[in-house]
Amino acid sequence: MSRVVYIVDYDPVWPERYDSERRRVMRVIGRRVRSTEHIGSTSVPGLGAKPIIDILAGVDDQENADLCVEALAALGYDDVTPQPENPDWFYCLGRRLEGPYCHLHLVREGSEFQGDHVIFRDYLRENPDACREYHELKKGLAERHRCQRQAYTEAKTEFIRSVIELIRSK
Repeated sequence: MSRVVYIVDYDPVWPERYDSERRRVMRVIGRRVRSTEHIGSTSVPGLGAKPIIDILAGVDDQENADLCVEALAALGYDDVTPQPENPDWFYCLGRRLEGPYCHLHLVREGSEFQGDHVIFRDYLRENPDACREYHELKKGLAERHRCQRQAYTEAKTEFIRSVIELIRSK
C-alpha cells in the first residue's frame, strides 16, 4: 500500500530540521561522507512540499554506503530501500523526525545524479516563476495521484528533466 501524497505550505522550520538531522547523521557516519546537501522541495524557501526532509549524502562507493546503513540503524533509520537500478544512488533510508519524515539518500560523490539534484534545487531557489510553476504542478499531481506515490513522482519527472536540460544547455 502506498502512502498518501499531499503537499503542504512551506514551513520555515524545515532548514533547521535538516541541519539538526544532518548533524546527528554526521556524528555517526561523518568519516564516510564526503558532502551533504539539503535537497528536495523542503530545501527551497516558499515552495510547498510533501513534509519530507531530503538529505543527500555523497560517499565514495557501495562499500561505504553499506557501512553507513549499518551505522544509521542506531539512529532509527529502519526504512532502507536499495537502488540497484542506479549505480550512483546506493540507498534511500527513512526515519520519522518530530513532525516530518526524513529521507537520507546515499549517493556516489561527484556523480551526475548528485549534481542534478543540487542544480535543480538551486534553479528553483533563484527562479521564483519556475518555483511557482513547480508548486502548482505538484499540487495538481498530488490531487490526481493521491494514493499513488510512484505515479506522482514519475509525473514530475518531465518538468525536472526539462529544467536540468535547460541549465546544462547554458
